[in-house]
Amino acid sequence: MKAVSMAVAVLVSLVAVVSAAAQQYPARTIRLVVHSSPGGSSDILGRIVAQKLTETLGQQVVVENRAGASGIIGVEVVVKAPPDGYTLLISQTSLAINPSMFRKMPYEAMRDLAPITQIVDGPNVLVVHPSVPARSVKQLIALAKAKPDGLVIGSPGQGTSPHLSAELFNAMAGVKMVQVQYKGAGLALVGLLSGEVGVMFPTTPTAMSSIKAGRIIPLGVTTAKRVQALPEVPAIAEAGLPGYESTQWFGILAPAGTPRPIIDRLNQEIVRIMQAPAMKERLAGEGMEVVAGTPEAFAAHIKAETEKWAKVIKAMGLKLE
Repeated sequence: MKAVSMAVAVLVSLVAVVSAAAQQYPARTIRLVVHSSPGGSSDILGRIVAQKLTETLGQQVVVENRAGASGIIGVEVVVKAPPDGYTLLISQTSLAINPSMFRKMPYEAMRDLAPITQIVDGPNVLVVHPSVPARSVKQLIALAKAKPDGLVIGSPGQGTSPHLSAELFNAMAGVKMVQVQYKGAGLALVGLLSGEVGVMFPTTPTAMSSIKAGRIIPLGVTTAKRVQALPEVPAIAEAGLPGYESTQWFGILAPAGTPRPIIDRLNQEIVRIMQAPAMKERLAGEGMEVVAGTPEAFAAHIKAETEKWAKVIKAMGLKLE
């Protein structure tokens, strides 16, 4: 009986410590890890969230880029960090794709990370360098068939949404455009702008400024329907490849074991930030739709996406790395 009483006392004490820590949170700088290079959508969105969180939390939120290995390096940094709310992760669809693309993973996302909230959904956009003589999806497919292996696609890395969007396009169109892997979307875009590669499937925030400047040509968006940010650009499905669809999502996570009161505090603040009318309008202009829901909804989304992409990757016959 005495042992039971002591156990209860210890449990109550731990709860009190966690509660006190959550009430004082945050008491110092928070780092938000971006698992890609500067210039990509994760980086752009991460800096937007970091700036707004700094204002609402009263502590500096610093973005730290940890690119490499299709995002695995950055995710592993967060997985190994203390679960105290001072190291966060902004991740994307690759979190659900990588388990089916790599034979060995140093972590399990559903076990080692605590979802806070999904923040946005959005399309990738099929773009070409002006030197590529195709101004429509049908023309690009015809060109790729006429010149097997003659067109090169730039990708932010193995297992990323742009990589899978391109592979799905190849498979459905019956073409074989070769992919070159870069360490992040920013570097891949540089390769496209320089003409080092001719084709890319970047996210809309990554590509938008270059599209508006006329430096790259958009042929189609990867969502089932057109998006507000690019109303004149057709969906790939309507422009020559019926049934094609591939979306990209982004969300914020923490190391597993982070106290629930801290998760709830971060969720509350980030959801408030994302649901602000000005933020929704700003992101809609970049082709992104705000989601901003509960940790449980984000966890369910990651699980569903992991299962979906496992089936797609198997059906496409992609080899594990």
